[in-house]
Amino acid sequence: MSSAREMRLRIRSVKNIAQVTKALETVSASNVRKAINALNAAKPYAEKAWKVLLHLARQPGHTSLHPLLNERHKVSNGLLLLVSGDRGLAGAYNMNIVRKALIFEQEQAVPFRYITIGKKGRDMLLRRRKNVIAEFSEFSVPPTYNEVSALGRMLIQEYMAGNVDQVYVAYTDFASMTRQTPVVQKLIPLTVDTQKSHRGSYNYAEQTKSVFTYEPDEAELFEEVITSFLSVYVYRAILTSVASEFASRMLAMHNATENADELSDLLTLEYNKARQSSITTELLDITAGAEALKTL
Repeated sequence: MSSAREMRLRIRSVKNIAQVTKALETVSASNVRKAINALNAAKPYAEKAWKVLLHLARQPGHTSLHPLLNERHKVSNGLLLLVSGDRGLAGAYNMNIVRKALIFEQEQAVPFRYITIGKKGRDMLLRRRKNVIAEFSEFSVPPTYNEVSALGRMLIQEYMAGNVDQVYVAYTDFASMTRQTPVVQKLIPLTVDTQKSHRGSYNYAEQTKSVFTYEPDEAELFEEVITSFLSVYVYRAILTSVASEFASRMLAMHNATENADELSDLLTLEYNKARQSSITTELLDITAGAEALKTL
């Protein structure tokens, strides 16, 4: 059995860990709120840009407006933007999105190149000898649009240069504080889908009777809108992933704090039992000594 001193040190260590995990839980809760606010702030612009984009894409001959709308006849390779975290202590958050991306690659049966956001995803892919051509990390919390806008243009350049035939983004969609879902969505070529089954996402928009006047012309406007929208879509994917990461970390740290408190209570109970047993033994020794003196 451990000595009383060792048990006191262990109890103190467990309590210190509980304080750290409680602090991380509080910080994560604050960062979740920041990410959600940034996500809500970016949503109106993205929806308006998508509405104009849909209206342009519904016009006759829209496929000639921009090559990002045209499917290539032969798909020989792909590019996947993987959004993960820079740090751990977030439960299975990082592992889930990497596993989702790897399973998706196996299903496509074509080689993929990767661009990673976050050190954890980068490290996991490199350990599996995947072709990581670029990586970004250490964004602010939450990241600003200016920090990630160049990333959207980089994806477009890779596609336009013919280096890849399709571009996907793998991120974790934030549904609630207790539910985050890893998803992989096609980004380029951009497909226009107005099925009602996609209601609530950017792939769906109600038919509008609004009349649009385009200046200077549709082709030039399309170039600007589609580039901006793809950058905003990447920005949204990063924001919802950041919210998911901190929600996962908050839940993991909450569970860790509860476990540490329970362990501390158990150790304190054992310490008190050991201390009581020691005191009882000492009292018995004193009593036995006193009785022995009486017989002299």
